[in-house]
Amino acid sequence: MTPIRVDAALVEPVTLAEMRGFLRLDPDDGGAEDALVERLIAAARAQVECAARRILVPGRYRLTLTAWPRDGRLPLPLSPLLAVARAGLVDDSGAVTDLAPGLVRLGADADEAPGLVIDPAAPDLTRRAALIEVTAGYGGAGPPVPPALVQAIRLLVAHAFEHRGDAPGAGIPPPAVAALVEPLRRMRL
Repeated sequence: MTPIRVDAALVEPVTLAEMRGFLRLDPDDGGAEDALVERLIAAARAQVECAARRILVPGRYRLTLTAWPRDGRLPLPLSPLLAVARAGLVDDSGAVTDLAPGLVRLGADADEAPGLVIDPAAPDLTRRAALIEVTAGYGGAGPPVPPALVQAIRLLVAHAFEHRGDAPGAGIPPPAVAALVEPLRRMRL
């Protein structure tokens, strides 16, 4: 059971204009470097997401289950977890019937130990599957991206911009990035 993102990231946590200012790019250059900077922002965000084990742009994720967890708890690798957008049962024909509200809900600590709680009254999944959609991530309707993670993105973009085309090994991120991400890294066992 791996959550699959069902919508694309619309807004990066660092804007092109903000990054152009951080890089001190000439405002009169006509945006010659804009496409490169946008790609670097997306790559840096993905790198920080992996290091912090947190989602830095809001999104909707879908998962399917063929059996409910025995203990009624379903941990998810999505942090911060914001809401259950939909929970339903899929029959043999592929039709989805929504479950009653509250049968699938967020766990007590949806940020540090994100997961779902399945009510024991949830219908049996014999000959059908459960389809669950959740929203997760910073920004949008969720909490703002922590400033340290935004700064880590800026530093990664600046480093990649400065060292593009350099010899192999120049892509090693500066130590300041790890120092910014480490305190906010979501731990797991």
